[in-house]
Amino acid sequence: MGRWRPAAKPGSPYITPAGAQRLREELRYLWKSLRPEVVRALADAAAEGDRSENAEYIYRKKQLAEIDRRLRYLSKRVDIMKIVDRPPTDVSVIRFGAWITLQGPDGDAVTYRIVGVDETDAKQGFISIDSPVALALLGKSVGDRVEVKLPECQADFEVLRINYATA
Repeated sequence: MGRWRPAAKPGSPYITPAGAQRLREELRYLWKSLRPEVVRALADAAAEGDRSENAEYIYRKKQLAEIDRRLRYLSKRVDIMKIVDRPPTDVSVIRFGAWITLQGPDGDAVTYRIVGVDETDAKQGFISIDSPVALALLGKSVGDRVEVKLPECQADFEVLRINYATA
């Protein structure tokens, strides 16, 4: 049996200004700093002789391939990203960039921010706009109840607060 898998659905192109800046900085760092350093190290390893048993050469080739893969991905994302730098006209409804405070099934309050697929960070409470929770929340207002099908269970949340402040 083959390892073929259908192509993944591309993520939403929306991104916050801070997220766009981080992507550009990573792209610049990989292209201008890290890649030239790895290419030099690869050339030095290649100059040592037999490449088939040269661990440094093999490691640097793999490292360069990973950097090039990431560069291709970042270049494509930077080309298609749509920076959302202002709140929607109706700030009483959940849209991209919103900070949302929810009351969970256990009664605890949790806060999330809906961000682009390249910005997700569970520790900061940043969830992707393509995630099941975000998709269920889009268009909801304060006081609405939301049912979300999570991988392990069905969860019921109530929207307590919506805020579009940048921090």
